[in-house]
Amino acid sequence: MNMRELRDTRKLKAWLRAGKSIELRDRDLVIGRIVPEEKVPSEKDWPDFEARHRELFGDRVFNAVENFLEDRHGRY
Repeated sequence: MNMRELRDTRKLKAWLRAGKSIELRDRDLVIGRIVPEEKVPSEKDWPDFEARHRELFGDRVFNAVENFLEDRHGRY
């Protein structure tokens, strides 16, 4: 990529997002490189929601609609 093509930032961003490094040239002389940032994968362990649910509520099954209607009839 020469210095004039450097003005096309959309193309430049697309190449960097694709992981391509770019050489800046003045005629045939490489004067610099633009290298994409390395992505560090951040794998987080998800909590065991099912175990938490069992710990809090046991084997009880809740019907959300019935609970909502009971609560609503109690207030209105």
